[in-house]
Amino acid sequence: MAGNIKVRVKLKGDVAEVKSLVLHPMETGARQDPDTGATVPAHHITQLAFENNGETVMAVNCSTAVSRDPYFSFSFSGAKAGDQFTVRWVDNTGESESTELTLG
Repeated sequence: MAGNIKVRVKLKGDVAEVKSLVLHPMETGARQDPDTGATVPAHHITQLAFENNGETVMAVNCSTAVSRDPYFSFSFSGAKAGDQFTVRWVDNTGESESTELTLG
C-alpha cells in the first residue's frame, strides 16, 4: 500500500494545521463479497501516529468503526519551519506505512 498517506501541514506562527488522508480499505470482517458470498476478512488500521521531530503530537487507536480512507484534521503548537513531521500507521494484518515531510 505504498504511497497511501496524503498529508498537508500549514504553519501559522508556531501552530501547525494538519490535514491527513489515509487510503486504506478498513474492512470490518462482517461484509460478504457480493460475487462469491464469502466473508471479506477484517483489514483495518489499529494504530496511527503523527510525530513532529520524533515526538508524538497525536496518536489514534482505530477499530472497525472507522470508515474507509479515514481523514484526520487537527492543530498543534510548537512547530517551526524545518521540523520533520511523520505520519505512520499499522493495521491488524501487520502491514504498515509511514511518510515524512519537512515543515515549511
